Amino acid sequence: MAVVTISREFGSLGSLVAEGAARTLGYHLADKSTIEAVLKDFGLVKFGEEYQHIPSFWERFDAQRREHRQHAITLLNKCRCALAGHDNVVLVGRGGFAVLAGLADVLHVRIQAPTRLRIRRLVESPDIGDPGIAEQEVSKSDALQKQFIKSVYGLEWDNTSAFDLVIDTGKIPPGLAAEMIVKATRELKVSTTGGDRTIANLNQDQVLRDAVAEVLGAVPARVQ
Repeated sequence: MAVVTISREFGSLGSLVAEGAARTLGYHLADKSTIEAVLKDFGLVKFGEEYQHIPSFWERFDAQRREHRQHAITLLNKCRCALAGHDNVVLVGRGGFAVLAGLADVLHVRIQAPTRLRIRRLVESPDIGDPGIAEQEVSKSDALQKQFIKSVYGLEWDNTSAFDLVIDTGKIPPGLAAEMIVKATRELKVSTTGGDRTIANLNQDQVLRDAVAEVLGAVPARVQ
């Protein structure tokens, strides 16, 4: 058994790849909506807004805002660990690779693509269409991701050394990318002598684990 984390650039088709890998593996797919459903039980109903907002210069000095944000991040990290503890899960976005770094039974994947290609994909999509807006959305998303990972975990979001598998969908089609993730996941080798640090070593919140079980139990794992 294993867990997969997927970090993806906006317009890289990373969500499509994650869905394909989860379906073939028969894993649950845990994304932003899954996390929000779990954290809603803890009164954090606006996590999405917290994540999407880059604090202004003055807001960084607002003690109350900083305390609220830190509380949200703490719950996010605990939620990630609880989701991983459920096992057989593909975790999409929100710093999963940072929270679960160094675990032998977790595969960390980054999905990326050239900027111009990502913009072109958005232009060709029915939701955007306009080249100027598409470029702005790509730039905004990249900035948000970088700022979030840097400020919360002290890591560079686009540093490929943090990942076990990096896939460029400018060259690798989504279907093949999903197959690569499936094969790599199934080939993960974990020591049976206790030498490897695994998901079992995580300090998990039992209440959050129960919430995760309830949320994932309401949505069957994906089956090919």
